Amino acid sequence: MEGTNRQMATRTRQITKITLWGCLVNIVLFVFKLVAGIVGASAAMIADAVHSLSDFLTDIIVLIFLKLSNKPQDETHDYGHGKFETLATVIIGMLLMIAGIVIGYHAIAKIVSFSRGVPIPSPGIIALIAAIVSIALKEWAYRFTVRCGKTEKSHMVIANAWHHRTDALSSAGTALGIGGAIFLGSKWTVLDPIAAGIVCLFIIRTAYYLIDQALGELMEKSLPKDVEDEIVQIAEREPGVSKTHHLRTRCIGNHYAIEMHVRMDGNLSLLDAHEHTTNIEKQLKMRFGEMTHVIIHAEPLKEEKAD
Repeated sequence: MEGTNRQMATRTRQITKITLWGCLVNIVLFVFKLVAGIVGASAAMIADAVHSLSDFLTDIIVLIFLKLSNKPQDETHDYGHGKFETLATVIIGMLLMIAGIVIGYHAIAKIVSFSRGVPIPSPGIIALIAAIVSIALKEWAYRFTVRCGKTEKSHMVIANAWHHRTDALSSAGTALGIGGAIFLGSKWTVLDPIAAGIVCLFIIRTAYYLIDQALGELMEKSLPKDVEDEIVQIAEREPGVSKTHHLRTRCIGNHYAIEMHVRMDGNLSLLDAHEHTTNIEKQLKMRFGEMTHVIIHAEPLKEEKAD
């Protein structure tokens, strides 16, 4: 138990540190983009600044739900509070979806206005510089955040990393639009909202993936088939185990829950059967993490009936 608590504390510190770095990047970019959008008369850059603000709010959600999910088991939560991470992933995905829809709405409105003869002002060079800086910083934030998420097996942190990348993609579209508007003349200022509209599709697609994955976990969706196949292989490698069945799996936050029945020789003593199931449990925890919840029910081999 002490080793597990130490592992959880280390994990919490690492995720907190990475998320705080992301907070710093988002605050700096929000201020820089907002100023650049106002000074450079770029509506696209102001919208991009709002996107960075939503990233900052997402970081706050991660920090809050990280604390909640690390609460120990109690009388009303026998399996801990890991589902808070999954819930946070849903919230992050919904924020991404809203951001994508809002950006797309404004982009379409500008394109329609332009088609009706309403000119779109050419943005200033400072807006282009801000977009380029944003691409570099947000891609950097994506890389160190997704690395942490994969290392710590946190879907919530990986979701937050994708929020960073969608901001980088949004800034890339903004850069293309602003660059085209600046260097190609007033007839091409429509490139700004067109690029924003294309980027919003990527944002919505990513948001849908995150929400779908997290809702699957909340609805007790089974682990992927390749993971379940590996669980069966580990169990059936144990000497004396002939077959597994009634395998049930699910995610609880960042760790797995595994329940199964295993068939063994009915003449084994209770002590020997317990030793075999304990060995399987140890192997599963070595493979999938010490926090893995394992329940194994031992059954005797079925006797074949004589004709």
